[in-house]
Amino acid sequence: VQLVESGGGLVQAGGSLRLSCVASGRDLSDYAMGWFRQSPGKEREFVATVSRTGATTYYADFVKGRFTISRDNAKNTVYLQMFSLKAEDTAVYYCTADHGPPSAVVSSYRYWGRGTQVTVSS
Repeated sequence: VQLVESGGGLVQAGGSLRLSCVASGRDLSDYAMGWFRQSPGKEREFVATVSRTGATTYYADFVKGRFTISRDNAKNTVYLQMFSLKAEDTAVYYCTADHGPPSAVVSSYRYWGRGTQVTVSS
């Protein structure tokens, strides 16, 4: 499956962005989906994940209450709605997919997009 992220950009602290990830090549409903992020000099870290049906979601503690992951299998698209953005949210955000269950572990995911840059100015 190929994954293409979009929706990144430059936003002021306290602002919002919605990231999208469109999948092609396979039926998205076959995959658990996740979002990870990576800042310069840091390891890739878990942000959020959603089960195949969308019924189950998990979030990193640092985004709980601010970010929401959702999916529209009919559109083969996963979203990450981000509110109350902070300077420390600045990173490249990656969409990921795997046949396994939702996971917060990088190595659990087989398919990755190329990422979209999110920059939050303070």
